[in-house]
Amino acid sequence: MTRTARLLRYRRLLALGCCLLTPAMPAAAQTAANTGDAPGDEVIVTGSRIPRTGQEGPAPVTTIDADTIRANGYTSVPDILRAVTQNGGETQSQQSFSGASFTPGAQQVDLRGLGPNHTLVLVNGRRIADFPLPFNGQSNFTDVSNIPVGLIQQVEVLSGSASAIYGSDAIAGVINFKLKTKVDGLTVDYRHGRTEHGGGDLHRLTGTAGWSSGDFHIIGGGEYLLQRPLWAYQRGIQDSAADNPTTPVTVGRRTFLRYDPANDEYVDPGVATCGALSYLNGGSTYYAARPRYGAFDDALDDYGPGRFCGSDTSIGYGTIISRREGFNSFVSAGYDFSEAAKLFVDAQFGISKVALMPDVLNWSFQDASGSSDATFFNSFDGVLDDWSRQFTPEESSGFARTMTRNRQQTFSITPGVRGALSEKWSYELSFNHSEYKARVQFPQIIAAKANALFLGAQEGVDADSGYPVFNADPARLYTPLTRAEYESIAVYSTYNPRSWTDNLSATITSTELFSLPAGPVGFAAVAEVGKQGYDLKPDPLALTDYYYGLKDSDGRGRRSHWAAGGELRVPLLSFLQASGAARYDHFGYDGNGIGKFTYNGGVELRPVSTLLLRAAYGTGFRAPDLHYVFTGPGNTHPSATDYYRCRTEEPDETIGDCSLSSEGIVVQRSGNRKLRPETSKSLNAGIVWAPSRRFDVSVDYFRVSMADQVRDLSTDTLLRDEADCRIGRTTAGTPVDIASPTCQDAIARIGRFASGVNQGALDYVAVNPINIAHERTTGIDVAVHGNLSTGIGNFALSAAHTHVFDHTFRQYPGDPTIDKLAFDSGYDIPRDKSTASVTWSADAIKLTVETRRLGKLPNYAQEGFIKASYLVNTTFQYDFTDHLRGSLSVTNVLDQKPIKDRTYAAYPYYDISWFDSVGRSVFLEMTWKLGGAAL
Repeated sequence: MTRTARLLRYRRLLALGCCLLTPAMPAAAQTAANTGDAPGDEVIVTGSRIPRTGQEGPAPVTTIDADTIRANGYTSVPDILRAVTQNGGETQSQQSFSGASFTPGAQQVDLRGLGPNHTLVLVNGRRIADFPLPFNGQSNFTDVSNIPVGLIQQVEVLSGSASAIYGSDAIAGVINFKLKTKVDGLTVDYRHGRTEHGGGDLHRLTGTAGWSSGDFHIIGGGEYLLQRPLWAYQRGIQDSAADNPTTPVTVGRRTFLRYDPANDEYVDPGVATCGALSYLNGGSTYYAARPRYGAFDDALDDYGPGRFCGSDTSIGYGTIISRREGFNSFVSAGYDFSEAAKLFVDAQFGISKVALMPDVLNWSFQDASGSSDATFFNSFDGVLDDWSRQFTPEESSGFARTMTRNRQQTFSITPGVRGALSEKWSYELSFNHSEYKARVQFPQIIAAKANALFLGAQEGVDADSGYPVFNADPARLYTPLTRAEYESIAVYSTYNPRSWTDNLSATITSTELFSLPAGPVGFAAVAEVGKQGYDLKPDPLALTDYYYGLKDSDGRGRRSHWAAGGELRVPLLSFLQASGAARYDHFGYDGNGIGKFTYNGGVELRPVSTLLLRAAYGTGFRAPDLHYVFTGPGNTHPSATDYYRCRTEEPDETIGDCSLSSEGIVVQRSGNRKLRPETSKSLNAGIVWAPSRRFDVSVDYFRVSMADQVRDLSTDTLLRDEADCRIGRTTAGTPVDIASPTCQDAIARIGRFASGVNQGALDYVAVNPINIAHERTTGIDVAVHGNLSTGIGNFALSAAHTHVFDHTFRQYPGDPTIDKLAFDSGYDIPRDKSTASVTWSADAIKLTVETRRLGKLPNYAQEGFIKASYLVNTTFQYDFTDHLRGSLSVTNVLDQKPIKDRTYAAYPYYDISWFDSVGRSVFLEMTWKLGGAAL
């Protein structure tokens, strides 16, 4: 057999593998016609730098193209990624209180449930700058909300360790967004969406165009987006405290509350006092009661209800969907001097304004040290006192001055040169700069000014109790503020964070380094050098106890980086191919230097033309996160549950009903400059059977194991651990050894008041990032494709399912292993996730029905599971002409509400990591193309 004949046979085998290897997505486009690659073209696919004839390899790559995005009615990049079954981690929704507090407007992806910072996100194969504020105030991550969905040509998802190809961060996998690079004529697309129950209207206008003249070519696209907000009060399942499923009677929010700390009772304001405030909160303020907080009733042998002025509906003053208005653009231009030298430049620019509201602002007394103890001595009537109140829309003149605002600006540019050195060798030299800037404004209450407004000047310190003394008339607590008074204490705290990355990269590839009897050996080598940095640029006053409930931490730092690596693909036999890659990365920061060598290898075995056996093994790592390393000391003032006192002092109450389920505490946090790199090992092995061109099925086993994982200690987990350790057993009855490393660490990190009226109550929890011992997950991915032509049209089936066998976590060596899939583990990830779609097409008509299934999740009380949930979407598409197309999409066709959890005591009374109350939505889209080929 001649070399030419061997090469032809080799390429045919690769082309067959292309049809076999790519796993399913709903209506996923796997053919060259849909991806824009002509048969026989050599392409670069996520997971390899060596050009090949199809999108295949020893590790499965999920592909979602532009046709799939449209056919399934996906509205945004987060919507696309929710359909990826490997995306099984808990991320923050748009109504996440934590997300609004730390990363307003940003959204994440979390492959395999290993954390957003362990998924590498690329655009056109290149890194983009991190979101400039840290996820949960802890780690850096990539924001996917600003990637323009209308400009996406293809999304590729590779799960598993891929650091030997891409370096740091590719532990759980890689997601590569390929923007449109092949455009002829001018295409204009408009999409409008409305929700059936009101709110959340969407407008999106996208345009793409291309032009060439001689050796010069340019394409570009722009997208304008206007997403109007959806408010919680617009949805009946979360517009009132009456929606709480855990309280037998409605327990209103404490808009105005006076508390007697000495007797642990509410001070009754009286019916008349609350009546005078009834016009506030939209006329919903009333004389309210909360069980147990009244005076002790000897006849009942129990505490009576505690009285206050409250509202049931003010709890709905928050956004479910943020308001977002923005413009994103992409330009790619090139000039071909010759086949050996082709200049190119790719550039992206985006700007958007996001506004959201997690909750109303509030106040209680806070001393100069920022203590969570709000007690003071009131000389007005000679008692220890504690006041707290929320601020109503009438006082702030609406929500305009209470919404968090984020003006985001992203920019990336990549100039370079590429070309062919010979028939077999090619190269690319490029420089990539990417930055993400923001101007974030958080509404805040100035603690000292609010203290003075409500309590007056401090008169000293009470000799008996040690608390500060104020002469405060309680009538002031119950007096609404004028707009001028509100504006005297309420301001915006402004942050100007920025992150950036620079990278110079040189790549050389060969389709035939040399030839073996089974075919040519492919080769690629890469060398990189660059820098990365971030600067939070917080409001300087936010680093002190100036604002109520906030003492933030600063963070800024940079690091240098260089790397070198190589990759081989070797046809051992006509039916057996092997591949391998190795890379060394080195990072330098703060006088430290760390280096890491990673590698991977894979095999593809085709004993017969219809069967493929594949396997791959790889190592991965993540350099210490910049914010984990460089963050300065700071405090936050969240609410937390005192599990220990709830279980010991109120053992007959559920956690949701416990009076200590929402205690204000201080969380103390600082960085750690002694962190080690995280490491991982990943294995996948699978089989693909394709008995015909119209049907294929694949089953792939995966295992990802992480060591030295860096994470912030969880406040909630520490408090649960403390309770388990002090009591000696978990809520499920499992014995716990108080001498274990986890117990000793949890108890040491939790501070309780040693004296005073709050003796024994929570004071603070100290957290910081650490290298934990181990985390591992295993499972299978199943994919099915089918295609059937009939007399009434063509039917296409696409289905994907991920089942997790186990997901375990061990914090310290010697600790018991935690099953993260157990209902009492403190984690919130599903075991199963599925997506399937059926598409019928005939002439100019295409109809797609997509169904998603999310497996059972732990309930709020961690006493069991809630049932699996289903979501059905459909899209009808019609081609009026070959240059004019319309489509109508309906998401959540059955208008399904979030799965009910009778134990969910926290607002909005359902799991916002996985559900929302948007309900049925309708989207109309029109696409018009001027010139060029048909749509």
